[in-house]
Amino acid sequence: MTRLIVWRHGNTDWNAADRVQGQTDTALNDLGRDQATAAAPLIAALQPDAIVASDLRRAADTAAALAALTGLPVRTDPRLRERYYGLWQGLTMPTIAERFPAEHARSRAGDQSPGCEVESLDDLGKRVGEALQEAADATPGGTVVVATHGGAARQGCGYLLGWGAEILRTVAPLQNCHWTELRHDSVRGWQLRAHNIGVSGTHDIPAPT
Repeated sequence: MTRLIVWRHGNTDWNAADRVQGQTDTALNDLGRDQATAAAPLIAALQPDAIVASDLRRAADTAAALAALTGLPVRTDPRLRERYYGLWQGLTMPTIAERFPAEHARSRAGDQSPGCEVESLDDLGKRVGEALQEAADATPGGTVVVATHGGAARQGCGYLLGWGAEILRTVAPLQNCHWTELRHDSVRGWQLRAHNIGVSGTHDIPAPT
């Protein structure tokens, strides 16, 4: 059985300010570094065999906290980057709603391609899901930790699980430095084992049937 630990990066100043980061290369703040340091021993206890990360600093630096404990190298993959938010990057949602009311309304209504150069959710899920699958295939039967981003994690995991937009809209976003656990076997394929696990507590949820 292969296990994927899909880990969201620690906090950044843009997280704290509720700014849309997307693919802007923001860094961890002091809280984010503390979160990564606190979470790393919990993940190290899962005995990972490989670490893969988005090449954006906030994810790569989160992964580095785990690498420091395990001695494993971190392989970066740009496909694990967050959703590209186009003209919205760097803005808060109230500002987006003011400047781009039609596109914001479409996004709120569930439109996967609202405009403003925002990457579609289908495209996001496919590129992240393919990167997750490739990481798992490279370590069959092992445990792979993937440091990525909140939206990327949700859509990428959904791609592997075969979940549509209706299900994914009901999945709570990962908190900073929390993770989702997926397992794969030859009979059932990918299965959700846990979601939003982290230092502040565990929140196990069953996979839909």
